[in-house]
Amino acid sequence: MNAEQIMTPQPVVATPDVPLQGIAELMVEYDCGEIPIVDNRESMRPIGVVTDRDITCRVVAKGINPLMLTAKDCMSSPCLAIERAADVGDCCRLMEQHQVRRLLVVNRAGQLCGIISQADIAEFAAERDAVELVREVSQRSPGASSVDLPSPPI
Repeated sequence: MNAEQIMTPQPVVATPDVPLQGIAELMVEYDCGEIPIVDNRESMRPIGVVTDRDITCRVVAKGINPLMLTAKDCMSSPCLAIERAADVGDCCRLMEQHQVRRLLVVNRAGQLCGIISQADIAEFAAERDAVELVREVSQRSPGASSVDLPSPPI
């Protein structure tokens, strides 16, 4: 089975100049947690991604006003992508290696043509691949620390 067989084709995209609020609105409208950022809508070459976690951890948690930012200010870049003909096993290995829950899919020209999520792997791949992917991606990153938050007042 290859990436093209399990990917979600033609994901919603944005360009770097889209306001961050617009990115969040796309996530709500399309019920997704990641928006690929392309250099422009003609070339469709991915240059980054904005995840709901990027917005939360890089902006909101730091007290930065998200209404003043664009996708470029918050995106993870460079982004990971795999060619649509790649084997699903290769997709899983790349996602595990980089501890990501989604992977962009490109054609031979490097144009975005789809996206693969953990849910796609769980639905279409062998059970052992899905279990291993979730286990590996869910491990704590080296150097990550837990944060003790104060109890809310009663």
